[in-house]
Amino acid sequence: MTEVAAGASYVRSLSRHDLPDLLGLLDRDPLANVFVRHRVASAGIDQRWLGAQIWGYFERERLVSACHVGANVVPVEATEEAVEAFAERLVRRDARSRSLVGPAEVVVPLWRRLRPTWGEARSERLDQPFLVLDGDSPLAADDRVRPVAVDELDVLFPASVAMFTEEVGVDPTIGDRGGYRARVAQLIAEGCAYAIIEGDQVVFKTEVGAHTHAACQLQGVWVTPRRRGEGVSERALAGVVYRARRSFAPAVTLYVNDYNTPARRLYERVGFRQVSTFATVLM
Repeated sequence: MTEVAAGASYVRSLSRHDLPDLLGLLDRDPLANVFVRHRVASAGIDQRWLGAQIWGYFERERLVSACHVGANVVPVEATEEAVEAFAERLVRRDARSRSLVGPAEVVVPLWRRLRPTWGEARSERLDQPFLVLDGDSPLAADDRVRPVAVDELDVLFPASVAMFTEEVGVDPTIGDRGGYRARVAQLIAEGCAYAIIEGDQVVFKTEVGAHTHAACQLQGVWVTPRRRGEGVSERALAGVVYRARRSFAPAVTLYVNDYNTPARRLYERVGFRQVSTFATVLM
């Protein structure tokens, strides 16, 4: 992307020379920015390895805000001026992304700016409590929770597909060419997939989708339908928190749809507290 000046402000793609400034920006809110911080730590800032661009919004040559732009658009510390600048760039792209994710106070105005060009979303989830637990759960941990073994991919994968389909409303394997299975395999290989497995059936599962030195973020919390209502998830999630805090980071985060009352009650019982609000737009 070529640099375009607008008075004393402009947007451009970041390069490796910008990495120290980007890391400083990300570390302003280590909980909210865990996804992008994890991606940059894992793959660097080069688009060839990251699979996305990182745009920077500059004022008088100082990096003020950033935005991860790929399959997911994820703003980082975006000011009102940065939201407008990023929206202008996104409108001019040849393709739209599959989702917008991040703090609601940023994602909501960004989406309002993009909707006339990008068209209607498949799902707007504009009020998602963002939760954190920075200590162990007050509940006793279920000691059956453990990392999924590499040779258990075929056991975990159907549960992962079921969770994704139930949560997002789309089967992730349709037209996927193996990408989703590869992602699940990667999570297992990295020790990020946790489950309770009885025989060859997954009873409970979740993953650490991103992690940094400061925080990790859970995704895909799921209990098999035949065991729901038994209270399995409470002690199981407490077990995941216990393990994740010792294996990844001291703070465990997640975000949940505001209308998912059972899940919100579950997270409250486990010990999570709301610190902010996220929003997700699925295209």
